[in-house]
Amino acid sequence: MLNIFFKAISSMACSLLLFTTFAMAQPATYPTPQEGDAVLRDFKFHTGEVFPELKIHYTTVGDAKNPAVLVLHGTTGSGMGMVNPGFAGELFGAGQALDATKYFIILPDAIGTGKSTKPSDGLHAKFPKYNYDDMVDAQYRLVKEHFKIDRLRLVIGNSMGGMQTWIWASKYPIMDIAVPMASLPTEMSSRNWMLRRLIVDSIRKDPEWMNGNYTAQPKSVLFASVFFNIATNGGTQATYKAAPTRAKADAILDSRLNAKFTGDANDYLYQWESSGDYNPSSGLEKITATLLAINSADDERNPPENGVMEREIKRVKNGSYYLVPASPDTAGHGTTGQAKWWKTELAKVLTTAPKK
Repeated sequence: MLNIFFKAISSMACSLLLFTTFAMAQPATYPTPQEGDAVLRDFKFHTGEVFPELKIHYTTVGDAKNPAVLVLHGTTGSGMGMVNPGFAGELFGAGQALDATKYFIILPDAIGTGKSTKPSDGLHAKFPKYNYDDMVDAQYRLVKEHFKIDRLRLVIGNSMGGMQTWIWASKYPIMDIAVPMASLPTEMSSRNWMLRRLIVDSIRKDPEWMNGNYTAQPKSVLFASVFFNIATNGGTQATYKAAPTRAKADAILDSRLNAKFTGDANDYLYQWESSGDYNPSSGLEKITATLLAINSADDERNPPENGVMEREIKRVKNGSYYLVPASPDTAGHGTTGQAKWWKTELAKVLTTAPKK
């Protein structure tokens, strides 16, 4: 009898393994993303400047009748850019943490990025000097005025989007859950700011920039971009795995330096400079949402060895912290852009956090 029992269990285990393997091999399916634009009238920037009409582009996935989720992208990114196999493919499919048949997922393009209003639309260097608070204010108006949503189940953001999530949680507490990733709830500082300022200075001091009135993209933009990304993204172990010799390191670098820069220098300058006055620290005690901060142990911009997150998360009433372990397969600051490393933690908090 025992042999029969164990054979049955073994057969079931093999079947389950085959089913799991098959399921993992299938690409995630979810409702077709829809794009649209919202026009925010008389938008006031933190500088006091008022834009008669500010366009915020967005992507949505799912039915607007379902609980709403706001997803915020990183610097130089876009909402549609988050609809990729590593993020949406791990989260939006049937039975996944953010099953898009059960949630209404909103992915806006921040001010100055994607298809939202930005300097390259015509004003160039005369565009208002926006910051992260302006971006969050625009996102809030998008949610409240355009979508007529009073309550969000979740606000989740990565990198710049993570920093904006910290601002959201204290400034507009209309979410049950906040998940800031690849970010810290403290003043922009240290290497993170030093290298951002080098991007800004590289563009402004380039004679080809011509005070923002260039006719061809300044060459400094691509070089500064490559320099910044190699210095602050990719992970130490993963970079060594990819380039264990000088020849392989040169090949990767040459490939990046020879790539075509498809952005715009003014847009790029504004996007990085907008982080300069970021500092949500004073609002941490105001946060009422269930908050799960997620960082990676190999994040070059937010190094965990400084102990900043461990110190600051104690100030958040319902706050917790998950640190993705570093490995040759993680990607430094880019790790949290891959939902496979933390989707289980997100599923747990979605299950346990109360709905207000």
